[in-house]
Amino acid sequence: MSGYPDCLDPGRHRDARGRAHQPWVRRVCLTAFTVFAVLGLLNVFGQRSETTRAATPAARIEVRGPTKVRGGLLFQERLTVRAPRDIAVPRLVLGPGWADGLQINTIEPQPASETSRNGRIVLSYDALPAGQPLVVYVDYQANPTHVGTTDMSVEVDDRTTPLVRLPRTLTTFP
Repeated sequence: MSGYPDCLDPGRHRDARGRAHQPWVRRVCLTAFTVFAVLGLLNVFGQRSETTRAATPAARIEVRGPTKVRGGLLFQERLTVRAPRDIAVPRLVLGPGWADGLQINTIEPQPASETSRNGRIVLSYDALPAGQPLVVYVDYQANPTHVGTTDMSVEVDDRTTPLVRLPRTLTTFP
């Protein structure tokens, strides 16, 4: 009698014969998870805010917010408009990605009016005096089911006259 129950084979169960590859499978899986976590810490999958700017002689626009986010993430975009001359009817014309796959939680300050132009959201504000900044905060949540890159461009208009345009994209990861 060997001291082992009938269902156990000492070579397979005690000596792990035929299972030499299993520790390597565990090591590869653990390494993959570690690499994924390190890439997240290095901002490969987003969330860290970045500032992008565009300027013309008529106006300047600055957008601060992440360019890469993960589904379900709450985040904020800050738009700052400055102009060397008065803008009678400042309008922010947001690219189609500002609402595509994103839930807008709030826009502060609230625009005087909101409309759309060819699939773009248009936010109209009261007159902007020369040198005075217009700062708008847009709070979001990325929809967990939305994955891909969207157009987050923004244009500053004086009524319908374009003053400056900032091309920008947002990449959403699962």
